[in-house]
Amino acid sequence: MKSQLKSLFGIGLLAFTFACGSQQPADAQNPPRSTAGFAPTNLTGLAQATFAGGCFWAQEEAFEQLKGVKQVVSGYAGGTKANPTYEEVADKTTGHTETVQIYYDPKIISYQKLADIFFTASHDPTQLNRQGPDAGPEYRSAAFYRTPEEKKILEATIAKVNAAKEYDSKIVTQVVPFQKFWPAEDYHQGYYRLHPESSYIVHVSAHKVEHVQKLFPKDLKNPL
Repeated sequence: MKSQLKSLFGIGLLAFTFACGSQQPADAQNPPRSTAGFAPTNLTGLAQATFAGGCFWAQEEAFEQLKGVKQVVSGYAGGTKANPTYEEVADKTTGHTETVQIYYDPKIISYQKLADIFFTASHDPTQLNRQGPDAGPEYRSAAFYRTPEEKKILEATIAKVNAAKEYDSKIVTQVVPFQKFWPAEDYHQGYYRLHPESSYIVHVSAHKVEHVQKLFPKDLKNPL
């Protein structure tokens, strides 16, 4: 796995000059309806998980494809400014990181499974304040827990992955209490499916999504 992740998220990607969010579509002022959508209006029976693993486009799609996941929303968390815009987050003035909020059925998929996928497949948790071509604290790896049990799961999963030497370096993911999640602009929601021709999606995001598909095939929805 180490060599795969290095090739997917590592130095080779730094050659790309584009970054997540830099390719706002021309129709962003009147975007088509997202295939991923926004938070469910009925939360009965659903739990929430909040992870930051670099560009939210790939994270949203990767978790959206899992059985038991009702909805995934791209947004911002971990900072101090209310209702931040993408431009403000990108300017590193808010303290936020690009984040996804996952609405899932715990009877079908567990928080432990989501944590396993987050730490071993959807991104490289050993990169500090970056993911591949995207550099800065707004792309840092972070896991936001809501309960003491979730904190224990996150810390135990990190210890397990480190002990197994899944990566060449130790995990640097921040494990911090959840405070507030701010949904990103409409044009970011479902971006992966709405803009498959985007060079960033093709060269960066797709590799991360495919990595989750390869390592966790039995957990994928059918059809996607």
